[in-house]
Amino acid sequence: MCEPRLEGKVALITGAASGIGESTARLFTKHGAKVVIADIQDDLGKKVCKELGQSSASFVQCDVTKESDIETAVNTVVAKYGKLDIMHNNAGIGGIANPNILENEKSEFENIISVNLLGPFLGAKHAVRIMIPNRGGTIITTASTCSTIGSVASHAYTSSKHGCWD
Repeated sequence: MCEPRLEGKVALITGAASGIGESTARLFTKHGAKVVIADIQDDLGKKVCKELGQSSASFVQCDVTKESDIETAVNTVVAKYGKLDIMHNNAGIGGIANPNILENEKSEFENIISVNLLGPFLGAKHAVRIMIPNRGGTIITTASTCSTIGSVASHAYTSSKHGCWD
């Protein structure tokens, strides 16, 4: 068993019903954190919470492109645990990697930008609303090396993930 490095910490993780977010939720709970999984995939999110145990994880339905959903997710965490220590903006979508920009649709580009770039902005905005008065907290945003390598992913994905680099 590992040393519980996150004992007593509370984390909100977007996009944690699968993939990197799910792995993060599992790792955080293994290290003693309480996690709230915020995702649009209700069934998968609830399944992960059940596997992690009700004492360690809970689920809130959240579309990261909707500010009211992010605000509700943060408020849910604070109502349940009294604080928010870690905000992990992880939700993301890739889109279709079409190298010919003339064949890309504006609506798909806007959707990917909304999830991958606006989502983390809204997550950070509402997390700091809690973290600043409490004088502490950590915000993590998942980026991608695709943002530095052209033609590996869709134009929208590459642009959105480049916007997440700090």
